[in-house]
Amino acid sequence: MARTAQKKPVEGTAEAPASPNDRDDGDKLTLIVGHNVKRLRLRRNLSLEGLSRLCGVSRAMLGQIELGRSVPTINIVWKIANAFDVPFSTLVTSHETEPYRLLPADQTKILSSASGEFSSRALFPFDGERQTEFYEIRLKPGGVEQADAHAVGTMENLVLVKGALEIRFGDETLRLSPGDAIIFQADTPHSYRNTSKTELLAYLVMTYVEPEH
Repeated sequence: MARTAQKKPVEGTAEAPASPNDRDDGDKLTLIVGHNVKRLRLRRNLSLEGLSRLCGVSRAMLGQIELGRSVPTINIVWKIANAFDVPFSTLVTSHETEPYRLLPADQTKILSSASGEFSSRALFPFDGERQTEFYEIRLKPGGVEQADAHAVGTMENLVLVKGALEIRFGDETLRLSPGDAIIFQADTPHSYRNTSKTELLAYLVMTYVEPEH
């Protein structure tokens, strides 16, 4: 995710300071996302303008993502995945197969929201499309993350480790304390709010409906 000083950041992207190893990992993920967005767009015979209309992301930003010049925020990746009706992991998949994959904590890629309050770290390797994903999520004190509706049938199973979480979906507002867990349908807009004065830490499992063949 290294970027020269002369390049202007694309609106809607977010990056955190990184070590050389992190930058290498970020560069790889940037190229993977760009390749997959273009691959899925061409497979569906869509122009950049057509994809822009479907996902609500500007044509210019999509072009930058496809060229591997910008790391999109979590919300941008979700918007594109929902437009293609594919799991989030499809866009960050390298399609490499290995007997095992070690994911060192100091080398994993962290995606963040535009505000920087919310961050997500995938706890699974980017090795192929999957129906279940596992994330570590963090939210700064008082921070709020608005999540768009995911694909129909998507379920979220979250366990709170630290902080105090207020979660809203539909007409429901629930409050979780450390150790509490919740599972809910995530195919409607929902939000997370950290009501504590410490950083929130939670683990999230997302399960998608098995596609029909």
